Amino acid sequence: MNRFRYYFFICSLLVLEACSNTRYLPKGEKLYIGSEVKIVCDSIPKSQKKVLRADLKTLTRPKPNSSFLGLRPKLFAFNIAGTPKRPKGLRNWLKYQIGEPPVLASAVDLQLNQKILQNRLENKGFFNAILTADTASGKLRVKVKYIAIPGSQYRIKTVAFMVDSTLLGKAVTATFAKSLLTPNDPFNLDVIKGERTRIDQTLKEEGFYYFSPEYLLIKVDSTIGNNQVNLYLTIKPETPYLAKISFVIGDIYIYPNFSLTQARADSTKNDAVLFDGFYVIDKDNTFKPGVFSRSVFFKSGERYNRKAHNLSLRRLMSVGSFKLVTNRFDRDETDPRPTLDAFYYLTPLPRKSIRFEVYGTTNSNSLTGSELSVNWRNRNTFRGAEQLMIKVYGGFAFQLSGSQSGNNAYSLGAEATLSLPQFLVPFFRFNTSNAFVPRTKFTLGYEIINKPLLYTLTSSRILAGYNWKENIYNEHELNIISINLVQPANVTPRYQDSIIKMPGLARTIERQFIIGSTYSFTYTNQLEFTRRNNIYFNGNIDVAGNMLGLVQKAFYRTGDGAAIFGIQYSQYVKIGGDFRYYLKTGPESKLASRIIVGVGIPTGNSSELPFIKQYFAGGANSIRAFMARTVGPGTYRLNESNLNGFNPDQSGDIKLEINTEYRIKLYRFIHGAVFIDAGNVWLYNDNPNEPGAKFSKAFLKELAVGSGLGLRFDLSFLILRIDLAFPIRKPWLASGDRWVFSQIDFGNKQWRSENLVLNIAIGYPF
Repeated sequence: MNRFRYYFFICSLLVLEACSNTRYLPKGEKLYIGSEVKIVCDSIPKSQKKVLRADLKTLTRPKPNSSFLGLRPKLFAFNIAGTPKRPKGLRNWLKYQIGEPPVLASAVDLQLNQKILQNRLENKGFFNAILTADTASGKLRVKVKYIAIPGSQYRIKTVAFMVDSTLLGKAVTATFAKSLLTPNDPFNLDVIKGERTRIDQTLKEEGFYYFSPEYLLIKVDSTIGNNQVNLYLTIKPETPYLAKISFVIGDIYIYPNFSLTQARADSTKNDAVLFDGFYVIDKDNTFKPGVFSRSVFFKSGERYNRKAHNLSLRRLMSVGSFKLVTNRFDRDETDPRPTLDAFYYLTPLPRKSIRFEVYGTTNSNSLTGSELSVNWRNRNTFRGAEQLMIKVYGGFAFQLSGSQSGNNAYSLGAEATLSLPQFLVPFFRFNTSNAFVPRTKFTLGYEIINKPLLYTLTSSRILAGYNWKENIYNEHELNIISINLVQPANVTPRYQDSIIKMPGLARTIERQFIIGSTYSFTYTNQLEFTRRNNIYFNGNIDVAGNMLGLVQKAFYRTGDGAAIFGIQYSQYVKIGGDFRYYLKTGPESKLASRIIVGVGIPTGNSSELPFIKQYFAGGANSIRAFMARTVGPGTYRLNESNLNGFNPDQSGDIKLEINTEYRIKLYRFIHGAVFIDAGNVWLYNDNPNEPGAKFSKAFLKELAVGSGLGLRFDLSFLILRIDLAFPIRKPWLASGDRWVFSQIDFGNKQWRSENLVLNIAIGYPF
């Protein structure tokens, strides 16, 4: 009976929504509910019909009111809001922010739509197409039906370049081999436009600076019969003289201190410094000329080409010292050759700046905190566009409620990074030839992490390496030297007592000395927003202590632990990968998936990876149904009676994690998600203090699995994320009892308290 009432209530709402959408129409008007396009032609394959039908439908105007499952909620909101009496308030918000006015049938211009669709068919090669339109009218609703009879599609028979033997004509003819116009292909106006653009781009690489696609004419002869056309490409007679000339580069002038507020007054060579073939006008000697020799790809006497033109602009912008880069080319009429002088105007950013940043965080383990950082930057430290960044920061995280106050933490640190816009290699000089400036980086850092009731750690680090991009897709980072020293400064009796009960906790406060190298490669095409699918991949290699271990013949099992300066160093090889796949399932929805695989192999001097290099699972950006860093390793589970008031981090040398979530836009800036996460971490070697933690062939049976729902509030300047998750597989249970579907009980207060995990975070998890 209750179910019947529920269905009756839903049906009543649907009827009310449908009726209200036409109830408020102006007298004599009907609601336009959309159009339908039908293709009548047996010679066109079904797949081509589908594409053609969708293409034609997008051209029909106006667009009907948006709908969802046959309903029009925005129109419903517009109608029920009535006429607001005030410029603000609920009615005004509902009518003008949520709702949308009705699209009336009287707004449909059938003749105009017919002409537009007919024109599109002709542009696709259907020169004999017939198109009709009719309306299907109900009492208060109107739908338009367009019927297209395209007939046979015309195809290209021959393509000829009808040009003269001038320099321009020869250059155009030379592009014929790569023409987009191919015999037997369907006639398509878009391809013809693309062919003109292709030729223009090729000519720009040959010095034809003033040429334009508009100077090319492609004539179509459709009178040859058999539904075929001949195409004849010519150069328009009215093409200007300058467009027919191939230019070379003359003098190159660079103005590195150009101000947007001053009038552009070009200096003469007498005011400039000649360096590597170009003139730098920099009276204050602000920049070393070598900065520009690595970024300007034109050379005097070389033929102008668009690739070098664009590459130089992008390269100068990526130096990081200029907020605006513009250029122009002027004819040098004193030179008997067709010559262009190049002028580059660079508006520098403020040389020094300081920025204050404040972050706020709330974690799933009830820790709330904040971080304040002060960032000072010098964008031209040694006059070579070097960037020196000094950062001082401090933060805290504290327990809002509960008895686990041992988790409260405070941090204080400083970091200095010097970034040089070049590859700095002893005895060698080389440069990349793409749009991105390579960088050599040196970093010094020091941090204090204090958990007052547990321990205090200090971390010192030194990095020296390179960062460079091949293109917008591929980026590399190589740290030739990576040194990290972590030492305990204070360990409380409370934490020492916990170590007696759980010896594995000693790893957290071990002195860790890491000397090695790291390499990271990143590929992403996420900047291609029009793609239906996007990919992100990051792979990394981390090698430490192996050369020292070989020299000193270190081996922890025989007790021959080697040391430097009295500190035993870590020795390992670590390889990891993070692959993400984003599939658009609709205009406002996507399926996002991620897989993380990491393997760390401790060697020689180490039985496990150092704690700061190990993997963790659980938390807001990992397996969200479990508290941060509490999953694993393997089937090992901490004895809760030994926790002593805090949640220690559980870590491993090997990691496997798989995540997938369906994301959909719910309303304006509010997005929803349904997700499932799975994964775990394991140790590479046996540890008697953590039974079940070693990686084995049964690793798939030891995965933790969780699921949940989420909301994302996209506020433009940040994305606030709220995820509510619960476990559906617990790896520490007996082998046959790990799936816990039968225990799920949202109505049970105790179950909710023990299993529901709320994650509040900034940004997407992946």
